[in-house]
Amino acid sequence: MLISFSGAVKVAVIISKYEADQNIAVHLRSLFGGDSFRNISVHSVDKESPFCDDIDKEIDADLFVFATKHQSESGRPSLTCHAPGNWNKAEFGGKEKMLCVAPAFYLKKFFLELKKYEEKVNAEITLEATHHGPLLETPCMFVEIGSSLKEWVNPEYGRIIAECIMNVFTEEQVNVKPCFFIGGGHYNQSADKSMVSEYAVGHICPKYALEHLNKEMILQAVNKTLPKAQLVLLDWKGMGKEKERIIKLLDVMKIRYERSNLKSVPAKA
Repeated sequence: MLISFSGAVKVAVIISKYEADQNIAVHLRSLFGGDSFRNISVHSVDKESPFCDDIDKEIDADLFVFATKHQSESGRPSLTCHAPGNWNKAEFGGKEKMLCVAPAFYLKKFFLELKKYEEKVNAEITLEATHHGPLLETPCMFVEIGSSLKEWVNPEYGRIIAECIMNVFTEEQVNVKPCFFIGGGHYNQSADKSMVSEYAVGHICPKYALEHLNKEMILQAVNKTLPKAQLVLLDWKGMGKEKERIIKLLDVMKIRYERSNLKSVPAKA
Protein backbone atom coordinates (compact mmCIF):
# COMPACT_ATOMS: atom_id res chain seq x y z
CA MET A 1 0.00 0.00 0.00
CA LEU A 2 1.30 3.43 -0.93
CA ILE A 3 2.05 5.51 2.13
CA SER A 4 0.92 9.10 2.52
CA PHE A 5 2.49 12.07 4.24
CA SER A 6 0.77 13.64 7.21
CA GLY A 7 2.19 16.17 9.63
CA ALA A 8 5.95 16.60 9.92
CA VAL A 9 7.89 14.32 7.58
CA LYS A 10 11.06 12.64 8.85
CA VAL A 11 13.65 13.29 6.12
CA ALA A 12 16.95 11.41 5.64
CA VAL A 13 19.52 13.17 3.47
CA ILE A 14 21.91 10.60 2.01
CA ILE A 15 25.51 11.65 1.41
CA SER A 16 28.01 9.47 -0.48
CA LYS A 17 31.75 10.01 -1.02
CA TYR A 18 31.26 12.00 -4.24
CA GLU A 19 32.79 15.48 -4.19
CA ALA A 20 29.37 17.07 -4.74
CA ASP A 21 27.85 15.15 -1.83
CA GLN A 22 30.64 16.23 0.50
CA ASN A 23 30.30 19.82 -0.67
CA ILE A 24 26.58 19.80 0.15
CA ALA A 25 27.18 18.03 3.47
CA VAL A 26 29.64 20.67 4.67
CA HIS A 27 27.05 23.38 4.15
CA LEU A 28 24.22 21.33 5.62
CA ARG A 29 26.15 20.68 8.81
CA SER A 30 27.09 24.35 9.00
CA LEU A 31 23.44 25.37 8.66
CA PHE A 32 22.21 22.66 11.02
CA GLY A 33 24.97 23.01 13.59
CA GLY A 34 25.45 19.24 13.34
CA ASP A 35 23.94 16.23 11.59
CA SER A 36 20.30 17.11 12.16
CA PHE A 37 17.86 20.00 12.13
CA ARG A 38 14.23 19.65 13.19
CA ASN A 39 12.90 16.74 11.07
CA ILE A 40 15.98 16.43 8.80
CA SER A 41 19.03 14.23 9.43
CA VAL A 42 22.22 13.67 7.44
CA HIS A 43 23.48 10.12 6.82
CA SER A 44 26.81 9.20 5.21
CA VAL A 45 27.08 6.01 3.11
CA ASP A 46 29.93 4.16 1.40
CA LYS A 47 27.93 3.28 -1.72
CA GLU A 48 27.24 5.55 -4.66
CA SER A 49 23.74 6.94 -4.25
CA PRO A 50 22.12 5.15 -7.25
CA PHE A 51 23.19 1.81 -5.76
CA CYS A 52 21.69 2.34 -2.29
CA ASP A 53 18.87 -0.14 -2.88
CA ASP A 54 16.75 -0.82 0.22
CA ILE A 55 18.49 1.82 2.32
CA ASP A 56 15.04 2.53 3.74
CA LYS A 57 15.31 -0.81 5.54
CA GLU A 58 18.43 0.48 7.34
CA ILE A 59 17.42 4.07 8.13
CA ASP A 60 14.08 5.10 9.62
CA ALA A 61 12.61 7.99 7.58
CA ASP A 62 9.47 9.00 5.70
CA LEU A 63 11.38 10.54 2.80
CA PHE A 64 14.88 9.94 1.41
CA VAL A 65 16.77 12.75 -0.33
CA PHE A 66 19.93 11.78 -2.21
CA ALA A 67 22.08 14.92 -2.33
CA THR A 68 24.71 14.19 -4.91
CA LYS A 69 26.27 14.94 -8.30
CA HIS A 70 24.86 15.12 -11.79
CA GLN A 71 27.15 14.25 -14.68
CA SER A 72 26.60 14.97 -18.38
CA GLU A 73 28.65 14.99 -21.57
CA SER A 74 27.87 18.66 -22.14
CA GLY A 75 29.45 19.60 -18.83
CA ARG A 76 27.07 22.54 -18.50
CA PRO A 77 26.59 23.87 -14.96
CA SER A 78 23.23 22.79 -13.57
CA LEU A 79 21.21 22.32 -10.41
CA THR A 80 18.64 19.55 -10.81
CA CYS A 81 16.14 17.31 -9.10
CA HIS A 82 14.25 14.18 -10.13
CA ALA A 83 12.62 10.95 -8.99
CA PRO A 84 14.55 7.65 -9.36
CA GLY A 85 13.51 4.55 -11.28
CA ASN A 86 14.11 2.64 -14.53
CA TRP A 87 11.79 2.52 -17.55
CA ASN A 88 13.72 -0.43 -18.97
CA LYS A 89 17.10 -1.89 -18.06
CA ALA A 90 18.73 -1.11 -14.73
CA GLU A 91 22.04 0.20 -16.05
CA PHE A 92 22.81 2.40 -13.05
CA GLY A 93 21.24 1.01 -9.90
CA GLY A 94 17.71 -0.04 -9.02
CA LYS A 95 15.84 -2.80 -10.83
CA GLU A 96 14.65 -3.25 -14.40
CA LYS A 97 11.26 -1.62 -15.11
CA MET A 98 10.77 -0.57 -11.49
CA LEU A 99 10.02 2.97 -10.29
CA CYS A 100 10.34 4.50 -6.85
CA VAL A 101 7.62 6.51 -5.12
CA ALA A 102 8.01 10.08 -6.41
CA PRO A 103 7.15 12.76 -3.81
CA ALA A 104 5.52 15.19 -6.27
CA PHE A 105 4.90 17.95 -3.73
CA TYR A 106 8.51 18.06 -2.55
CA LEU A 107 9.87 17.79 -6.10
CA LYS A 108 7.76 20.82 -7.00
CA LYS A 109 8.80 22.76 -3.91
CA PHE A 110 12.48 21.95 -4.41
CA PHE A 111 12.39 22.95 -8.08
CA LEU A 112 10.65 26.24 -7.24
CA GLU A 113 13.15 26.90 -4.44
CA LEU A 114 16.05 26.35 -6.86
CA LYS A 115 14.41 28.77 -9.32
CA LYS A 116 14.84 31.55 -6.76
CA TYR A 117 18.60 31.35 -7.38
CA GLU A 118 18.36 31.24 -11.17
CA GLU A 119 19.39 34.83 -11.78
CA LYS A 120 22.12 34.69 -9.15
CA VAL A 121 24.14 31.75 -10.47
CA ASN A 122 25.57 30.64 -13.79
CA ALA A 123 23.71 27.33 -13.79
CA GLU A 124 20.65 25.86 -15.47
CA ILE A 125 17.79 24.99 -13.11
CA THR A 126 15.96 21.96 -14.48
CA LEU A 127 14.09 18.75 -13.83
CA GLU A 128 15.55 15.50 -15.07
CA ALA A 129 13.67 12.50 -16.39
CA THR A 130 13.39 9.38 -14.25
CA HIS A 131 16.46 7.37 -15.25
CA HIS A 132 18.40 5.48 -12.55
CA GLY A 133 18.32 3.76 -9.16
CA PRO A 134 18.24 3.02 -6.34
CA LEU A 135 15.01 1.16 -5.63
CA LEU A 136 13.28 1.94 -2.33
CA GLU A 137 9.77 1.37 -1.03
CA THR A 138 9.84 4.73 0.77
CA PRO A 139 9.34 7.98 -1.23
CA CYS A 140 12.65 9.38 -2.44
CA MET A 141 14.21 11.94 -4.76
CA PHE A 142 17.55 13.21 -6.02
CA VAL A 143 18.87 16.77 -5.71
CA GLU A 144 22.06 17.30 -7.67
CA ILE A 145 24.93 19.57 -8.64
CA GLY A 146 26.04 19.24 -12.25
CA SER A 147 27.83 18.58 -14.35
CA SER A 148 31.61 18.39 -13.79
CA LEU A 149 34.18 18.49 -10.99
CA LYS A 150 34.38 22.27 -11.29
CA GLU A 151 30.72 22.56 -10.25
CA TRP A 152 30.72 19.65 -7.78
CA VAL A 153 33.28 21.39 -5.56
CA ASN A 154 31.89 24.90 -6.06
CA PRO A 155 30.97 26.09 -2.54
CA GLU A 156 28.22 28.37 -3.86
CA TYR A 157 26.40 25.43 -5.44
CA GLY A 158 26.83 23.33 -2.31
CA ARG A 159 25.40 26.16 -0.21
CA ILE A 160 22.40 26.60 -2.51
CA ILE A 161 21.46 22.91 -2.41
CA ALA A 162 21.90 22.89 1.38
CA GLU A 163 19.72 25.99 1.82
CA CYS A 164 17.03 24.50 -0.40
CA ILE A 165 17.05 21.29 1.65
CA MET A 166 16.71 23.25 4.86
CA ASN A 167 13.89 25.42 3.50
CA VAL A 168 11.87 22.85 1.56
CA PHE A 169 11.83 19.79 3.78
CA THR A 170 10.80 21.61 6.93
CA GLU A 171 7.52 22.52 5.19
CA GLU A 172 4.44 20.36 5.51
CA GLN A 173 2.74 19.04 2.39
CA VAL A 174 -0.19 21.03 1.01
CA ASN A 175 -2.67 20.32 -1.77
CA VAL A 176 -1.16 20.10 -5.26
CA LYS A 177 -2.20 18.72 -8.66
CA PRO A 178 0.13 15.70 -9.00
CA CYS A 179 0.78 14.29 -12.46
CA PHE A 180 2.90 11.91 -14.52
CA PHE A 181 4.74 13.59 -17.42
CA ILE A 182 5.29 11.86 -20.77
CA GLY A 183 7.56 12.95 -23.62
CA GLY A 184 10.25 15.53 -24.33
CA GLY A 185 13.94 15.46 -23.64
CA HIS A 186 15.93 14.31 -20.63
CA TYR A 187 15.98 17.95 -19.50
CA ASN A 188 12.39 18.89 -20.18
CA GLN A 189 11.45 22.54 -20.52
CA SER A 190 7.75 21.66 -20.80
CA ALA A 191 7.90 19.80 -17.48
CA ASP A 192 9.79 22.75 -15.98
CA LYS A 193 7.02 25.11 -17.09
CA SER A 194 4.38 22.77 -15.67
CA MET A 195 6.07 22.93 -12.26
CA VAL A 196 5.64 26.71 -12.11
CA SER A 197 1.91 26.34 -12.80
CA GLU A 198 -0.63 24.38 -10.76
CA TYR A 199 0.97 20.98 -11.45
CA ALA A 200 3.37 18.91 -9.37
CA VAL A 201 5.33 16.55 -11.63
CA GLY A 202 6.41 13.20 -10.20
CA HIS A 203 7.87 10.79 -12.74
CA ILE A 204 8.96 11.87 -16.22
CA CYS A 205 9.22 9.38 -19.09
CA PRO A 206 11.30 11.07 -21.82
CA LYS A 207 10.98 10.57 -25.57
CA TYR A 208 13.95 8.20 -25.71
CA ALA A 209 12.23 5.78 -23.28
CA LEU A 210 8.68 5.90 -24.70
CA GLU A 211 9.03 2.60 -26.55
CA HIS A 212 9.18 0.91 -23.12
CA LEU A 213 6.06 2.65 -21.82
CA ASN A 214 3.26 0.08 -21.56
CA LYS A 215 0.18 -0.37 -19.38
CA GLU A 216 2.18 -1.72 -16.46
CA MET A 217 4.71 1.12 -16.47
CA ILE A 218 1.97 3.76 -16.80
CA LEU A 219 0.17 2.28 -13.79
CA GLN A 220 3.42 2.26 -11.84
CA ALA A 221 4.10 5.89 -12.66
CA VAL A 222 0.57 6.96 -11.71
CA ASN A 223 0.35 4.91 -8.51
CA LYS A 224 3.92 5.59 -7.44
CA THR A 225 3.39 9.32 -7.39
CA LEU A 226 2.70 10.83 -3.98
CA PRO A 227 0.02 12.12 -3.84
CA LYS A 228 -1.28 9.71 -6.52
CA ALA A 229 -1.16 11.27 -9.99
CA GLN A 230 -4.50 12.80 -10.95
CA LEU A 231 -3.66 12.90 -14.64
CA VAL A 232 -0.97 12.52 -17.28
CA LEU A 233 0.68 15.54 -18.90
CA LEU A 234 1.81 15.06 -22.50
CA ASP A 235 4.63 16.91 -24.24
CA TRP A 236 2.63 16.87 -27.48
CA LYS A 237 5.54 17.76 -29.76
CA GLY A 238 7.98 15.60 -27.84
CA MET A 239 6.43 12.15 -28.23
CA GLY A 240 7.54 11.32 -31.76
CA LYS A 241 6.28 8.12 -33.38
CA GLU A 242 4.99 6.81 -30.02
CA LYS A 243 2.35 9.54 -29.61
CA GLU A 244 -0.59 7.75 -31.24
CA ARG A 245 0.12 4.45 -29.47
CA ILE A 246 0.39 6.07 -26.05
CA ILE A 247 -2.75 8.18 -26.50
CA LYS A 248 -4.73 5.09 -27.51
CA LEU A 249 -3.35 3.27 -24.48
CA LEU A 250 -4.36 6.08 -22.12
CA ASP A 251 -7.84 6.12 -23.65
CA VAL A 252 -8.22 2.36 -23.18
CA MET A 253 -7.03 2.70 -19.59
CA LYS A 254 -9.44 5.62 -19.08
CA ILE A 255 -6.66 7.80 -17.70
CA ARG A 256 -7.24 11.53 -18.08
CA TYR A 257 -4.52 13.43 -19.88
CA GLU A 258 -3.73 16.98 -20.92
CA ARG A 259 -1.35 18.51 -23.40
CA SER A 260 1.25 20.37 -21.38
CA ASN A 261 0.28 24.05 -21.21
CA LEU A 262 -2.83 23.37 -23.33
CA LYS A 263 -6.46 22.34 -22.85
CA SER A 264 -7.64 19.21 -21.07
CA VAL A 265 -8.28 16.06 -23.10
CA PRO A 266 -10.59 13.67 -21.16
CA ALA A 267 -10.09 9.93 -21.56
CA LYS A 268 -12.58 8.29 -23.91
CA ALA A 269 -15.22 6.01 -22.41
